Amino acid sequence: MRNLRIGLFKNVNRIFITLFLFTLLGCEKEFERIDNYIVDFATVLKQGNNLLFKLDDGTPLTPIGNLNFNGDTGDRVILNWVPSDDNIVKINRATSIFTGEIQNEGYPTQYKNDPVKIQSVWVSGIYLNMIFEIEYHSTPHSIALLRDMESQTADLYFAHTTNNDSKGYPQIMYASFILSSLRNVDNTVETSFNLYINTNSGIRQYQFILK
Repeated sequence: MRNLRIGLFKNVNRIFITLFLFTLLGCEKEFERIDNYIVDFATVLKQGNNLLFKLDDGTPLTPIGNLNFNGDTGDRVILNWVPSDDNIVKINRATSIFTGEIQNEGYPTQYKNDPVKIQSVWVSGIYLNMIFEIEYHSTPHSIALLRDMESQTADLYFAHTTNNDSKGYPQIMYASFILSSLRNVDNTVETSFNLYINTNSGIRQYQFILK
């Protein structure tokens, strides 16, 4: 038993010495600094050969250097960027997302309401932004934003169909719909609207104001 204890103490001492030396060596190495970054929904703006991104508050961002990105004016993206004082910024990543608009035709005849799991829904600028979860296997799903034109109020319905996709695994989806068609001609009046989404727990109603 005594020899066993001595052996254990020797092993512990070896581990302690190894960790101590590793700590000393680690202190000599400088850690690489990671830039602070922001993640936003943004809109693509192309001016000739120049590529810009416009945040929903109207701020234009000009990428530093060449950015490997293929997109057209009006496309929506999730933008990972490093802030600066002059809005000429480093873009870490620009990921295209589904971009749509309100469809004044199609409700209720083309309304499909396969349920989704909502993570977040909000209005920013003139866009309705959505983060939701679907169960995806291999067949692309279809989504749309339909307006009930017979309603006395502005009622929008989020349409989603699995297109008979087999049961698969959860996948996060991002979508952005432009809401400019809800505005009056002069764009001077705030517009309230209702949004209806079929979720796994039933129809959910959201009320928003487009400013």
